[in-house]
Amino acid sequence: MDKLSALSAFGALSQETRLDVFRLLIRAGEAGMLAGEIAETLDVRQNTMSANLSVLLSAGLVKNTREGRAIRYFADTDGLRGLLGFLLQDCCGGRPDLCGPLIEDIACKC
Repeated sequence: MDKLSALSAFGALSQETRLDVFRLLIRAGEAGMLAGEIAETLDVRQNTMSANLSVLLSAGLVKNTREGRAIRYFADTDGLRGLLGFLLQDCCGGRPDLCGPLIEDIACKC
């Protein structure tokens, strides 16, 4: 991930509803959630949710698939991996042995 993509992702996550949506989709895992379910769960109007999902989609943090007239959203784990990789790229002065515990801790909490 390059700097501009990282800035786009951080910008998308810097708004409360979008951060809540992303965390909800992370919890939903491979099943994802329909847009309406997300809106209902977070008590957000459909049109507002649609705009927020669009921002997350553009930032590469979520992906979607159409199911008839509905759209199911998923956390884009490749996008998340890219963002985390960007953040940890220069971790510990290039000494991976020092970064190991941090990465292990993050992975174990998932």
